[in-house]
Amino acid sequence: MKYFVTVSARTIEVDLHASGARVDGMEVRADLRELPGTRVRSLIVDGRSLTMLAVPLESGIWELQVAGARHRIEVVDERTRAIRAMTGQGAAPRGPAAIRAPMPGLVTRIEVAAGDSVRAGQGIVVIEAMKMENELRADADAVVDRILVEPGQAVEKGAILVQMRAAEAA
Repeated sequence: MKYFVTVSARTIEVDLHASGARVDGMEVRADLRELPGTRVRSLIVDGRSLTMLAVPLESGIWELQVAGARHRIEVVDERTRAIRAMTGQGAAPRGPAAIRAPMPGLVTRIEVAAGDSVRAGQGIVVIEAMKMENELRADADAVVDRILVEPGQAVEKGAILVQMRAAEAA
């Protein structure tokens, strides 16, 4: 089955087959496993291991957290892509994602203020969950629109912590 994965405005073609996968035309050995009962995934690609947190946001849209960085991705199968092409419907609108709590926790720090310009990968807010601090980062260059939480506040999984908007073109 063929999929098209869009990360930061770059689309990667992934063709899954019985013996592995072809990624942008290159054959790779890949194995993706789910830690049962969690959103943690283990991906081994050509012997290299990655652990990630995969959070579904909406149909075909995921947030992946890998090595402290957040990535918003869109995954579309070839049938959906063909239908979009025939109907003139493009991909989902792009823009900075709101910062959401990936799990229940306690807000420990807010590293930005409303109106701040931030760069992709910049730390925005830190939450503590299961005695570990998790720094949530911007997925794109943006401007902080509103901060909806404060330090010491308990939050539920999926709660919007910081609202972002697209940075103005210079």
